[in-house]
Amino acid sequence: MMSESWYTVADAGQPLTQGDLIRDCPIRGWRDDSVDFDRGLESLDAASEAKLLDVVIMTQACDLAHDKVPNVVLCPHWSLSTYHEAWDAEMRARGENPTAKAWRRHCEDIQEGHVWNLAILNECAEGSIRTEHRIVDFREVYTVPRSFLESFLRQRGRQRLQLLAPYREHLSQAFARFFMRVGLPTPVAAVWQS
Repeated sequence: MMSESWYTVADAGQPLTQGDLIRDCPIRGWRDDSVDFDRGLESLDAASEAKLLDVVIMTQACDLAHDKVPNVVLCPHWSLSTYHEAWDAEMRARGENPTAKAWRRHCEDIQEGHVWNLAILNECAEGSIRTEHRIVDFREVYTVPRSFLESFLRQRGRQRLQLLAPYREHLSQAFARFFMRVGLPTPVAAVWQS
């Protein structure tokens, strides 16, 4: 049982901020199987698809608050149980045995930041909103026009969860660690040691 909440509840008309969890958000993604580079822009149009995803806003809160960005950066998130099913299926497809111990270790690795592309968010029971732990995946990054997202949320009229500080900054830091990974093929020559 949690002693302190990670979240607050935002009404539909409240301003967007970093760490907003939006369920069933319409986004535009890409189908890899239909890209034909010989057809150029027409091929990109054919490869585009609209879908609904649970997403979290990754755009910096200050950029949103001061109207510095026309588009909002989003990453998808899944319930822990949905992610567990996918993990289990992937383990079996690789010929591995998905034991309870392996699952527990994998979750601990995510929590400790050892799985670079994933972050885990705490469960929540705020007012009428309930959610289990959520797994955020940084490998998929989407953008939507801010005006569209604000209009969509107002029109839908649903409350949403917002991560509180320092939890939203912790998520942002995990996102940054994923993108800042750099492996140099040749290290810097230590000329100062000669």
